[in-house]
Amino acid sequence: MDDDFDEDDFDEDEVMENAVLCPTCEDVTGHQILRQKEIGRGMDYLLRCEECSAVHELQFRPPPLKRVPFMLTDGPSSYMATIDLDADEWLENNDVFEHDEMAWRITRLETEDGVTEAVEASKLIRAVALRQDMHRVKITKTRGDISTPDVLIVEDGTQFKAGTILEIGVQTWRIRAIHTGEGRTLRGTVDASLIKRMYLHEPPRPERFEPKTPRERRQAWKEGRLGFNPNPILPKEYIKKRVKPSNRRKKKPRK
Repeated sequence: MDDDFDEDDFDEDEVMENAVLCPTCEDVTGHQILRQKEIGRGMDYLLRCEECSAVHELQFRPPPLKRVPFMLTDGPSSYMATIDLDADEWLENNDVFEHDEMAWRITRLETEDGVTEAVEASKLIRAVALRQDMHRVKITKTRGDISTPDVLIVEDGTQFKAGTILEIGVQTWRIRAIHTGEGRTLRGTVDASLIKRMYLHEPPRPERFEPKTPRERRQAWKEGRLGFNPNPILPKEYIKKRVKPSNRRKKKPRK
Protein backbone atom coordinates (compact mmCIF):
# COMPACT_ATOMS: atom_id res chain seq x y z
CA MET A 1 0.00 0.00 0.00
CA ASP A 2 1.38 3.35 -0.99
CA ASP A 3 1.60 5.71 1.98
CA ASP A 4 2.53 8.70 -0.17
CA PHE A 5 -0.13 11.29 -0.80
CA ASP A 6 -0.28 13.64 -3.72
CA GLU A 7 -0.96 17.27 -3.08
CA ASP A 8 -3.68 17.10 -5.73
CA ASP A 9 -5.67 14.73 -3.50
CA PHE A 10 -6.47 17.64 -1.17
CA ASP A 11 -8.64 20.55 -2.18
CA GLU A 12 -7.34 23.92 -1.20
CA ASP A 13 -9.68 26.06 0.87
CA GLU A 14 -11.37 28.57 -1.35
CA VAL A 15 -11.61 32.12 -0.12
CA MET A 16 -14.83 33.78 -1.24
CA GLU A 17 -15.40 37.49 -0.90
CA ASN A 18 -18.85 38.68 0.20
CA ALA A 19 -20.08 35.10 0.57
CA VAL A 20 -23.88 35.00 0.89
CA LEU A 21 -26.68 32.71 -0.23
CA CYS A 22 -27.50 33.08 -3.93
CA PRO A 23 -31.25 32.52 -4.55
CA THR A 24 -30.53 31.25 -8.08
CA CYS A 25 -27.69 28.85 -7.22
CA GLU A 26 -29.31 27.98 -3.88
CA ASP A 27 -25.82 27.89 -2.40
CA VAL A 28 -23.39 30.21 -0.65
CA THR A 29 -21.25 31.86 -3.30
CA GLY A 30 -19.02 34.88 -3.71
CA HIS A 31 -20.60 38.14 -4.83
CA GLN A 32 -19.66 41.50 -6.25
CA ILE A 33 -21.17 44.57 -4.62
CA LEU A 34 -22.79 46.71 -7.30
CA ARG A 35 -24.45 49.23 -5.01
CA GLN A 36 -24.92 49.80 -1.31
CA LYS A 37 -27.13 52.20 0.60
CA GLU A 38 -27.24 52.89 4.31
CA ILE A 39 -30.71 52.59 5.83
CA GLY A 40 -30.80 53.63 9.47
CA ARG A 41 -28.49 51.25 11.33
CA GLY A 42 -28.71 48.74 8.47
CA MET A 43 -27.61 48.50 4.85
CA ASP A 44 -29.16 47.58 1.46
CA TYR A 45 -26.89 45.83 -1.06
CA LEU A 46 -27.23 45.10 -4.78
CA LEU A 47 -25.10 42.01 -5.50
CA ARG A 48 -24.02 39.96 -8.53
CA CYS A 49 -23.26 36.27 -8.07
CA GLU A 50 -19.81 35.27 -9.31
CA GLU A 51 -21.09 31.80 -10.29
CA CYS A 52 -24.30 32.45 -12.24
CA SER A 53 -24.03 36.26 -12.69
CA ALA A 54 -27.54 36.68 -11.32
CA VAL A 55 -28.25 40.04 -9.68
CA HIS A 56 -30.25 40.22 -6.46
CA GLU A 57 -30.75 42.46 -3.45
CA LEU A 58 -29.75 41.82 0.14
CA GLN A 59 -31.05 43.74 3.12
CA PHE A 60 -29.07 43.75 6.33
CA ARG A 61 -30.90 44.89 9.45
CA PRO A 62 -29.28 44.68 12.90
CA PRO A 63 -31.46 43.65 15.83
CA PRO A 64 -33.38 46.45 17.57
CA LEU A 65 -31.74 48.29 20.43
CA LYS A 66 -32.63 47.65 24.03
CA ARG A 67 -32.16 50.59 26.40
CA VAL A 68 -31.04 49.19 29.76
CA PRO A 69 -30.51 51.25 32.95
CA PHE A 70 -27.14 50.51 34.55
CA MET A 71 -26.09 51.54 38.04
CA LEU A 72 -22.37 52.29 37.72
CA THR A 73 -20.39 52.32 40.96
CA ASP A 74 -17.00 54.02 41.17
CA GLY A 75 -15.76 53.70 44.74
CA PRO A 76 -18.14 55.49 47.13
CA SER A 77 -20.11 57.19 44.34
CA SER A 78 -22.75 55.65 42.07
CA TYR A 79 -24.83 57.02 39.22
CA MET A 80 -27.41 55.76 36.74
CA ALA A 81 -26.65 55.52 33.03
CA THR A 82 -28.80 54.24 30.17
CA ILE A 83 -26.83 52.02 27.79
CA ASP A 84 -28.08 50.84 24.38
CA LEU A 85 -27.57 47.12 23.72
CA ASP A 86 -28.50 44.87 20.81
CA ALA A 87 -31.65 43.01 21.79
CA ASP A 88 -30.05 39.62 21.05
CA GLU A 89 -26.83 40.37 22.96
CA TRP A 90 -26.03 37.86 25.71
CA LEU A 91 -24.79 39.19 29.05
CA GLU A 92 -23.26 37.38 32.02
CA ASN A 93 -21.98 38.36 35.43
CA ASN A 94 -18.31 39.48 35.42
CA ASP A 95 -18.54 40.60 31.78
CA VAL A 96 -16.38 43.70 31.22
CA PHE A 97 -17.48 46.56 28.96
CA GLU A 98 -16.44 50.15 28.27
CA HIS A 99 -18.52 53.24 28.98
CA ASP A 100 -17.46 56.88 29.33
CA GLU A 101 -13.86 55.84 28.53
CA MET A 102 -13.79 53.59 31.61
CA ALA A 103 -13.95 49.82 32.07
CA TRP A 104 -16.81 48.32 34.07
CA ARG A 105 -17.55 44.80 35.34
CA ILE A 106 -21.13 43.51 35.60
CA THR A 107 -21.97 42.32 39.12
CA ARG A 108 -25.77 42.02 38.99
CA LEU A 109 -28.38 41.29 36.31
CA GLU A 110 -32.10 41.70 36.96
CA THR A 111 -35.10 40.48 34.97
CA GLU A 112 -38.83 40.47 35.65
CA ASP A 113 -38.35 37.05 37.26
CA GLY A 114 -35.59 38.26 39.60
CA VAL A 115 -31.80 38.17 39.74
CA THR A 116 -29.99 35.93 37.26
CA GLU A 117 -26.43 34.99 36.32
CA ALA A 118 -26.89 35.40 32.55
CA VAL A 119 -29.62 36.77 30.31
CA GLU A 120 -30.39 38.08 26.84
CA ALA A 121 -30.48 41.87 26.65
CA SER A 122 -34.12 41.86 25.49
CA LYS A 123 -35.16 40.39 28.87
CA LEU A 124 -32.91 42.59 31.00
CA ILE A 125 -34.59 45.34 33.02
CA ARG A 126 -31.69 46.54 35.21
CA ALA A 127 -27.97 45.91 35.79
CA VAL A 128 -25.24 46.90 38.24
CA ALA A 129 -21.55 47.30 37.36
CA LEU A 130 -18.37 48.24 39.24
CA ARG A 131 -15.46 50.13 37.80
CA GLN A 132 -12.79 47.68 36.69
CA ASP A 133 -9.79 49.66 35.41
CA MET A 134 -9.10 51.38 38.77
CA HIS A 135 -9.30 50.06 42.34
CA ARG A 136 -9.80 51.86 45.64
CA VAL A 137 -7.71 50.24 48.35
CA LYS A 138 -8.69 51.17 51.91
CA ILE A 139 -5.72 51.68 54.22
CA THR A 140 -5.13 52.42 57.90
CA LYS A 141 -2.00 54.43 58.68
CA THR A 142 -0.69 54.05 62.24
CA ARG A 143 1.87 56.43 63.73
CA GLY A 144 2.46 55.73 67.40
CA ASP A 145 -0.95 55.47 69.06
CA ILE A 146 -2.77 57.40 66.32
CA SER A 147 -4.45 55.60 63.40
CA THR A 148 -5.84 57.40 60.35
CA PRO A 149 -8.00 55.86 57.58
CA ASP A 150 -7.27 56.70 53.96
CA VAL A 151 -7.77 55.39 50.42
CA LEU A 152 -5.30 54.57 47.65
CA ILE A 153 -6.39 54.74 43.99
CA VAL A 154 -4.41 52.22 41.95
CA GLU A 155 -4.64 50.74 38.46
CA ASP A 156 -5.99 47.29 37.75
CA GLY A 157 -3.27 44.65 38.17
CA THR A 158 -1.42 46.47 40.97
CA GLN A 159 -0.08 44.16 43.67
CA PHE A 160 1.08 44.81 47.22
CA LYS A 161 3.47 42.74 49.32
CA ALA A 162 3.31 42.65 53.11
CA GLY A 163 6.45 43.87 54.85
CA THR A 164 7.60 46.15 52.03
CA ILE A 165 8.10 49.91 52.11
CA LEU A 166 5.42 52.08 50.48
CA GLU A 167 5.84 55.73 49.52
CA ILE A 168 2.68 57.85 49.84
CA GLY A 169 3.41 61.43 48.91
CA VAL A 170 6.38 62.53 51.00
CA GLN A 171 5.71 59.94 53.71
CA THR A 172 7.20 56.47 53.99
CA TRP A 173 5.23 53.56 55.41
CA ARG A 174 5.72 49.85 55.90
CA ILE A 175 2.91 47.44 54.99
CA ARG A 176 2.31 45.68 58.29
CA ALA A 177 -0.59 43.44 57.21
CA ILE A 178 -3.08 42.94 54.36
CA HIS A 179 -6.71 41.98 55.00
CA THR A 180 -8.42 40.07 52.17
CA GLY A 181 -11.76 39.27 53.78
CA GLU A 182 -10.65 35.73 54.58
CA GLY A 183 -8.12 36.91 57.16
CA ARG A 184 -4.97 38.94 57.58
CA THR A 185 -1.66 38.03 56.03
CA LEU A 186 1.72 39.26 57.24
CA ARG A 187 3.53 37.82 54.24
CA GLY A 188 2.95 37.27 50.57
CA THR A 189 1.70 39.34 47.65
CA VAL A 190 -1.97 40.24 47.14
CA ASP A 191 -3.69 41.77 44.11
CA ALA A 192 -5.35 45.13 44.75
CA SER A 193 -8.75 43.81 43.63
CA LEU A 194 -8.73 41.28 46.52
CA ILE A 195 -7.71 43.67 49.30
CA LYS A 196 -10.34 44.76 51.83
CA ARG A 197 -7.94 46.88 53.88
CA MET A 198 -4.21 47.41 54.24
CA TYR A 199 -2.52 48.30 57.53
CA LEU A 200 0.48 50.62 57.33
CA HIS A 201 2.89 51.40 60.16
CA GLU A 202 5.61 53.99 60.36
CA PRO A 203 8.94 52.25 59.64
CA PRO A 204 11.57 52.22 62.43
CA ARG A 205 13.69 55.35 62.50
CA PRO A 206 17.48 55.12 62.11
CA GLU A 207 17.91 56.43 65.68
CA ARG A 208 16.50 53.15 66.93
CA PHE A 209 19.59 51.32 65.70
CA GLU A 210 22.16 53.82 66.99
CA PRO A 211 24.55 52.51 69.67
CA LYS A 212 23.62 53.56 73.20
CA THR A 213 26.27 52.10 75.51
CA PRO A 214 30.03 52.77 75.37
CA ARG A 215 30.61 49.19 74.32
CA GLU A 216 28.12 49.51 71.45
CA ARG A 217 29.73 52.78 70.33
CA ARG A 218 33.22 51.24 70.33
CA GLN A 219 31.97 48.32 68.29
CA ALA A 220 30.14 50.66 65.90
CA TRP A 221 33.33 52.70 65.39
CA LYS A 222 35.31 49.53 64.70
CA GLU A 223 32.78 48.60 62.03
CA GLY A 224 32.95 52.06 60.45
CA ARG A 225 29.41 53.13 61.38
CA LEU A 226 30.49 56.18 63.38
CA GLY A 227 32.64 58.12 60.98
CA PHE A 228 35.84 57.42 59.09
CA ASN A 229 37.74 54.29 60.00
CA PRO A 230 40.51 53.38 57.54
CA ASN A 231 40.52 49.76 58.66
CA PRO A 232 37.05 48.75 59.89
CA ILE A 233 36.43 45.35 61.40
CA LEU A 234 33.64 43.51 59.63
CA PRO A 235 30.89 42.03 61.82
CA LYS A 236 31.03 38.30 62.35
CA GLU A 237 27.82 37.71 60.39
CA TYR A 238 29.60 39.03 57.26
CA ILE A 239 32.62 36.78 57.68
CA LYS A 240 32.32 33.23 56.38
CA LYS A 241 33.65 30.40 58.44
CA ARG A 242 37.29 29.48 57.84
CA VAL A 243 37.73 32.53 55.59
CA LYS A 244 39.91 35.37 56.80
CA PRO A 245 38.58 38.88 56.11
CA SER A 246 40.50 40.64 53.35
CA ASN A 247 40.94 43.85 55.36
CA ARG A 248 43.16 42.29 58.02
CA ARG A 249 46.85 42.94 57.74
CA LYS A 250 49.09 39.99 57.08
CA LYS A 251 51.92 39.47 59.51
CA LYS A 252 55.37 39.76 58.02
CA PRO A 253 57.53 36.69 58.50
CA ARG A 254 60.43 37.10 60.90
CA LYS A 255 63.90 37.13 59.41
